[in-house]
Amino acid sequence: MKKGKIGVQMMMLKSKVDELGVYETMRKLHELGFGAVEVSQIPMTVENVAELKRASKDFDIKIAALTAGVDPVYPGAPGETLTTDFEKIVNDCKTLNCNFLRIGMVPFSAIGRKDKIMEFVKKAESVAEKLAEHGIDLYYHNHHVEFQKYDGEYLLDIIKNNTSKIGFEIDVHWVHRGGLDPVEVIKKFEGRVALIHLKDYRIGQFDYRVLEGGFDRSKFNQAFHGVIEFAELGEGSLNLKGIIEAGLASGSQYFLIEQDDVYGRDPFDCLKTSADYLRKLGYAEWF
Repeated sequence: MKKGKIGVQMMMLKSKVDELGVYETMRKLHELGFGAVEVSQIPMTVENVAELKRASKDFDIKIAALTAGVDPVYPGAPGETLTTDFEKIVNDCKTLNCNFLRIGMVPFSAIGRKDKIMEFVKKAESVAEKLAEHGIDLYYHNHHVEFQKYDGEYLLDIIKNNTSKIGFEIDVHWVHRGGLDPVEVIKKFEGRVALIHLKDYRIGQFDYRVLEGGFDRSKFNQAFHGVIEFAELGEGSLNLKGIIEAGLASGSQYFLIEQDDVYGRDPFDCLKTSADYLRKLGYAEWF
């Protein structure tokens, strides 16, 4: 029976890496039963790369994907870029036996500007061709802004229709927030989606305290729109079974749990909640 691999997006463990270090953070993931990670927003220092390699071997955790921008997502943004650090990024991929590299999102300066988007697409495709020579595939990760239309075409479709080397990492929460059905989007990207971010979507509690002491429209609007939350898997409204099955049928290899905000909970506890739900759905052998 065909299976995927369930893992963790390490962005949600930044505070744990700061507190425990890479190796002990990976040990905890191993104790929770995870066998794959995607690395993002973790500084790729010599020490951290070495610790990722050691933990990967000791705990049998596959490094599914690393992260880099083509250029900084905004001026002065932290992290390495494929424009200035190409050889170092390639070497990190090879050191960690990782052949997937992901772009977190389009540069902020390109949002809303089709000419800038096309410049990004052209440059990203060129970089993807160079990476392919090293056996590394480049993937693009979506948010909701990719479902803005430009001359009647979604930004995500513009990237897909003007490239052949770039694959896609579909983030199902952001697809839903962008107004589309994640299952249908995954099907549409069949053959070009090897990575999926599993992330649920819920409406949280409205903070009624904003109405105390008199009505302030600005505070009310902030609370009103702020009820949208990133949920642990099974704690929201998304059709995760349908999403996973569509992903598998479309060629996805890794299904990575991510929660952008844990709202004060320990991220390891959130990951356990999500993992327990996936096991109940019948995916225990995917860990």
